[in-house]
Amino acid sequence: MGTLESKVSEVFQYFLLTVVLVTMSGALSPGPLLVTNLSNAPRWGWKGGFWLSVGHTFVELPLILLVAIGLNFVINNYLLKMIVAAVGGIVLLIFAGLQIREVLRSRAETEPIKAKPATTRHPLLAGLIFTGLNPYFLVWWLTAGANLVLEALLLAAIAGVFIMFAAHIWMDYAWLTGTAWLANKGTNLVGSKGYTVLMLVFAAFLIYFGLSFCWDAFLLSLLV
Repeated sequence: MGTLESKVSEVFQYFLLTVVLVTMSGALSPGPLLVTNLSNAPRWGWKGGFWLSVGHTFVELPLILLVAIGLNFVINNYLLKMIVAAVGGIVLLIFAGLQIREVLRSRAETEPIKAKPATTRHPLLAGLIFTGLNPYFLVWWLTAGANLVLEALLLAAIAGVFIMFAAHIWMDYAWLTGTAWLANKGTNLVGSKGYTVLMLVFAAFLIYFGLSFCWDAFLLSLLV
């Protein structure tokens, strides 16, 4: 029994590590939320990053739950699981390529992120708007993210989905709040060489997990 519990614990720990590494690249990537956060840091301070994260959560959690509800109907269908894994893997590889291109392009510019102040007065509303209207965010959770949701369902049903979400969402709060505080103090973290290296490292993780998802899809194809 102890050995079985140990193996289950190892599987769950590996899954949580996968969630952190796969979703962290998205959380840390330059996008509408980060641009809004940095450009309004002098006005909003660190609280702006926090409330942006809250607005982001109000969109992300319902979306993930809707994906989970949809996948729950096909959880025992090997063909559909194979499709979800394959699409998820391919999308991760595409996003890795886009991320590498964006990072290299940013390094060639004097100002990697050119931001405009948000048109909304409160960061909570900005978080809702820039999350809900971000097509890359929606595509990610409907493809690559869907495979993580499916794995969470297989591991611990709906409780696994909430655990997966908790393993991811803290990074948004830490990153947006932290960068807002640093930007308010005049620190240009996003334009630093360390940030570039970090993003390239996470792009490598995306490639690894993209290939891993595709391999899982291949194994599932043997069962179809």
